[in-house]
Amino acid sequence: MNADELRHLQAPLKARYKEDPTAALATLRSVGRVEQSTLTCVLESGKPGVPAGLHPAVGGDGSAACSGDMLLEALVACAGVTLASVATAMGIDLLGAKVVVEGELDFRGTLGVSREAPVGFTSLDCCFEIEADASVEKLHKLVELTERYCVILQTLKHSPTLSLRILTPNSK
Repeated sequence: MNADELRHLQAPLKARYKEDPTAALATLRSVGRVEQSTLTCVLESGKPGVPAGLHPAVGGDGSAACSGDMLLEALVACAGVTLASVATAMGIDLLGAKVVVEGELDFRGTLGVSREAPVGFTSLDCCFEIEADASVEKLHKLVELTERYCVILQTLKHSPTLSLRILTPNSK
């Protein structure tokens, strides 16, 4: 794909978002099923083995994995594994558990349609669906500790220092 093809692909979307800003709003969602016996979290979404590409809201055809979905999946996976580990450490037998994460985006920012529209997620909602023979208080403690020890969740809550570099063949 070249620049002209990309502009042609995105032009109708940009026009639509300028005309109707609410059409650019999207909620991405990721779900994972917690497997306490193996301390894993099985993602129920995503496109394994598929390259990352454009989301349909910015011109993708839906065949490639969206990096926004992948970010949510990383949060789901980390939170699910952490939940399973913490539950095990607390002696809580999970009869069933899921982690569901939804993230709000306004694609006008990504496409440069509006300088006022942010680029990136504006909110993330992480929901733990837990079935266990444990008190409500113990389940609240489980989620509190999961939040404390989940690497991805803590990274998103407390943005790390980020540096950007460029390497060229002549700069090595």
